[in-house]
Amino acid sequence: MNGNELLDHSAHQEFVDYYAKQSLNEATNVRMKNIFNCIIRNLEERHIEQQLDILDIGCGSGVMSMMSARKGHVAHGLDINEPLLEIARQRAKAASLTIDFRLGSATCLPWQNNSMDVCIAPELLEHVADWESCIQEFARVLRPNGILFISTSNKLCPKQEEFNLPFYSWYPCFLKRHFENLAKTSRPDLVNFATYPAVNWFSFFELKKYLAALNLDTYDRFDIMNLRDKSSLEKNMVKLIRNIPPLRWLAHLATSSLSILAIKRP
Repeated sequence: MNGNELLDHSAHQEFVDYYAKQSLNEATNVRMKNIFNCIIRNLEERHIEQQLDILDIGCGSGVMSMMSARKGHVAHGLDINEPLLEIARQRAKAASLTIDFRLGSATCLPWQNNSMDVCIAPELLEHVADWESCIQEFARVLRPNGILFISTSNKLCPKQEEFNLPFYSWYPCFLKRHFENLAKTSRPDLVNFATYPAVNWFSFFELKKYLAALNLDTYDRFDIMNLRDKSSLEKNMVKLIRNIPPLRWLAHLATSSLSILAIKRP
C-alpha cells in the first residue's frame, strides 16, 4: 500500500455502517475512555495539566476526538475514510464541539513539526503497510515531552480480532498474504468488510527498539497500568511482570493486543 492508495477514500458501505455502529456501543466507549484516562493520568503525574493539542490519528467517527474536546483540549482528528469523517463532523456539531477534522493519510500528516502535545493512534499501524512512515510522522508532529499512545496487533498472542480466523497471528507470512488477498477480493467478510485489513503484526520489544531510534522512551501496558484500584494480589503480579523480563514476555503472550505509551525526549 503506497501513499496514493492510502488516499483512496472509498469504502464498503458495510464497513462504514459497522464502524459507525461499533463506535456507539459501550465496549468501544469504555476502551476509548481507558486510553484517554491513561494519557491524562500520565500527564498529571508529570504535572502537565494545561490545555493541550491532542491529535486522534485514524479517528473514524470521532469518539476519542470528542472526549478530548469535552475536556477542554484542542482536538484534532484525521482519517482516510470520508464517510466516517462526515459522521464525526455531524456528531461533533450536534454536541456543540469544535474539532479540527481532516481527511488524509497517517503517512503524511497535515500538521507542522512540534505542533501536538499528544498523538493517539488506536488500532492503526496494523492496517498500513508503510507503518515506519506513520511512526516517523507521529514523532515529527509531537512536541518535546509530548505523549504518543499506540494500540495495535500483537503477534506474540494467538488471540486477535483482525481476521475471523483462529490463531491468525501465528500463521506464517505466506499464509497471511493468502488470506489478505482473499479479504481484499472475494472474502471481505473475513475482516468485517474493512477497506484495509491488517497487514502488520508487532511485538512490543520490536516497536520499543524502533521508537527509541526516534528519540522516544517507550512503556508497555504493564508499565502504565493504574494500580490504584487493583487488589494486593494484582499489584504484586504486575510488579513481578515489571521486574522479571521472562514474565513480561509471557504476559505479552497472553495479551491479545499491544498498548504502548511513548514520551518524546527533550
